[in-house]
Formats: sequence, C-alpha cells, structure tokens
Amino acid sequence: MRKPLTAAKPLTGGMVLLWLISFFAVVIGVNLLMMRFAIETLPGTEVDSAYGASLAYERQIAAARDQERRGWKIDAHVARGADGVTMVRIEARDAKGVPLSGLKFAGRLERPTDKRVDRPFALAEAGIGIYRGNAPDVMPGQWDLVLEGDARGARMFLSRNRIMLN
Repeated sequence: MRKPLTAAKPLTGGMVLLWLISFFAVVIGVNLLMMRFAIETLPGTEVDSAYGASLAYERQIAAARDQERRGWKIDAHVARGADGVTMVRIEARDAKGVPLSGLKFAGRLERPTDKRVDRPFALAEAGIGIYRGNAPDVMPGQWDLVLEGDARGARMFLSRNRIMLN
C-alpha cells in the first residue's frame, strides 16, 4: 500500500523574505563579532607620530655615531626563572676595557608581536661596571632586550638585541 503524497508548502513571498532577513542577520552578526575581536586584540601603534619620529631620525643617527666612537662594550646576561622573573646582569667597559661606573642604566623587554606586554626595569650598579635588574612576569619566547645608559643626563648608550627566553 502506498502512502499518499503530502503536498509541500508553497513558497510564498513571506517565506522568501524571512529566509533573506535570516541570512543577512547571520552575516551581519558574524561581522560584528569579528570586528569586536579585532578591536579588542589590537596592540596599538609603534609610534604615536610618524612625523615626529622622522624628525628625530637625524638625532638618532648622530647619537649612534657618537656611541660607536666611544667604543663601549656592554655584555648582557639574561636568565628567566621558573616564576617568570627575569634577571638581567650587564658588564659595562670602555674602549680600553676599564669598567664604567656611575652610569644610570634602564632596560626594557619588548615583545616583538605585542607591545602591551613590554616589561620595563631599572638596573642598579652592583659593583664597579656591573649593573643588575629584574623584570617580573616575563613569558617565555622571543623578546627584544633594549638597554639605555645615561651619564650626566644625556643618553650615552642604546642597544636593541633579539633574545630567546625559556
């Protein structure tokens, strides 16, 4: 015995409108969600003013040439503990190998992919020509170690090195 065929609902204008509105509601909803995620995870800009950065470029070149003429040698030793505290120890010597004392060093661990997790730290003189500091809550991975040395209120040294912390 055969079952009688049931008639399908006819496709009406109201049904087409409902399907069309549902389709665009889903597309717009997904776009809004993706926009929200993109805005929340945006790390920001590298510099606040590209124009200001370009004006400072000549001064940076002159400072780099002066630093090269001084011939200072700065050896950095970086070790990350299991608790995330990273210890930085630097030895500063002049061109003749004499330890540099009385400088004010500061450092930053900068994450190349996300500036929001950068970790600044101060370095205190622990001995003649030896400076130490700690950076808390440092995740493992690639970092840029930025060291700045000041003497008599002027920046005398700047270095940026890519390091890997485990």
